[in-house]
Amino acid sequence: MKNTFLLIAKITLLITINFICSVIYGQKIGVGAHQTESYFPMLKNKNIAIVANPTSVFSTSNGFVHIVDSLNNNFTIVKILSPEHGFRGKADNGEKVVDTIDIKTGIPIQSLYGKNKKPTKEMLDGIETIVFDIQDVGVRFYTYLSTLYYIMQSCAENNISLIVLDRPNPNGHYVDGPVLELKQFKSFIGIVPIPIVHGMTLGELAQMINGENWLGDTLKCDLSVIKMKNYTHQTPYELPIRPSPNLPNSQSIALYPSLCLLEQTPISVGRGTDMQFQIYGSPHFLENDFSFTPQPNFGAKFPKLNGEKCYGIDLRNEERPKKLHLKWLIDAYNKFPNKETFFKKSFNRLAGNATLQEQIKEGLSEEQIRDTWQKDLKIFKQKRKLYLLYP
Repeated sequence: MKNTFLLIAKITLLITINFICSVIYGQKIGVGAHQTESYFPMLKNKNIAIVANPTSVFSTSNGFVHIVDSLNNNFTIVKILSPEHGFRGKADNGEKVVDTIDIKTGIPIQSLYGKNKKPTKEMLDGIETIVFDIQDVGVRFYTYLSTLYYIMQSCAENNISLIVLDRPNPNGHYVDGPVLELKQFKSFIGIVPIPIVHGMTLGELAQMINGENWLGDTLKCDLSVIKMKNYTHQTPYELPIRPSPNLPNSQSIALYPSLCLLEQTPISVGRGTDMQFQIYGSPHFLENDFSFTPQPNFGAKFPKLNGEKCYGIDLRNEERPKKLHLKWLIDAYNKFPNKETFFKKSFNRLAGNATLQEQIKEGLSEEQIRDTWQKDLKIFKQKRKLYLLYP
């Protein structure tokens, strides 16, 4: 009965959000892919590659249409380039994606999350234009940004034009977190010197990557960004399709920037349940009224703490964050009995520095830690203004 009431409440909330958006913002958001009049002329008589996944859809009078199906009817698609989680979005976090063929269209699919994360010259042989259309969630360590970066770099090196079909950032209403220290911590979960929550769309970030010369070696990508209609950074946006297997709803997406820091600790954030990135816990926490037991499921074949009863915190009714929260990371650290084994090797890559881990070990408060970010955040926000496409 409780679950039924929760489901009704969520449906009611979604309807309310959509109504508020229609009243305040007048019209539904028109994603870049929907603006066919802007980019169809660029694709005429071109050999095309498409970077896409299940989120690469746009609304028509006949329902949602996938960008590959839309372009395949009108243009020459040579291949599909597939990011983390695969073209159909079924691979686990970190699971290698293999080359294959799209059953529906017969178009070859080449993986950008296997042997190569950056397209090779051979992969792009004969390609004249790449179309990039993937839903992001506005967080530095969400790897679709890194895929975009490497696409831009390969396009610049191989004289290929790039069209980014822009999409909303569901966490675009704020900017927060430590800015990545690039020299020490550059990786596929941190490719450019931006804060954890950057408040930009991928189209805006693509312009920033070009404008700030982050591609290296004086490289510039021949870039076109197809803007959205009726979007602002404050516009609430309910994603029609989950952006990856373990972000099943808006609450998980909203809490992801803060809770993902727990991924590089012994704490579970709900992988192996249907509450991913909406809870956290451990068998080592004191028993309380809330518990969960991770089990293999869609998106988590081998979840952390598989089969172990975890006691923890339920955040499913937490208010939508307006900042990056450290309170849950600090809480988990304080509750965990063996402090020496709490932080795993890749935690600093997620944080973007070696400082955050030490600050928590030293017992600094969230406010004290946040104060140390402010200088770099101010500089980033000033740069960010140069590349914004939306108010």
